[in-house]
This record gives sequence, C-alpha cells and structure tokens, in this order.
Amino acid sequence: MAKHDVSFNVPQRSLGKTDIDFVIKIDGTNFGKLAISNGSVVWFPRGSKNGIKVSWKRFDEMMQENAGRFERRK
Repeated sequence: MAKHDVSFNVPQRSLGKTDIDFVIKIDGTNFGKLAISNGSVVWFPRGSKNGIKVSWKRFDEMMQENAGRFERRK
C-alpha cells in the first residue's frame, strides 16, 4: 500500500488573504498541493503552476456527489 505524507504550513495570523497550503506526497514523491483560502480550494497537481480552483459551495457539492464513505465526528 502506498504511504501518503501530508504536511502543511499555517500562517502566524488570521487567514485573511493568505492561503494555508497542504503538500501531499505519496511514497516520498510529490503528488500535489492543496491551497485553502477564505473563498475557495485550489488543487495544484504535481509539476503544475496552474491550479484547479473550486468555490466552497462547489466543493461541498462535489464531496456530497462523490464521497465513497462517511465519517462521524466525535
């Protein structure tokens, strides 16, 4: 099974206009970066400078349409 590593960089202030970036690696190889902002979610595939931007409303719709399983929060 592939080993997934996820790391992130959180700004030392309110989110404001600065994104929070999650760097995703599979078996030590860069898979992509997920940038979270107040207005949207942007996925940057490996080796790409152009991201795929999705609004929070559309992100919610995509997750509900495509979710394979559900988790209950405690």
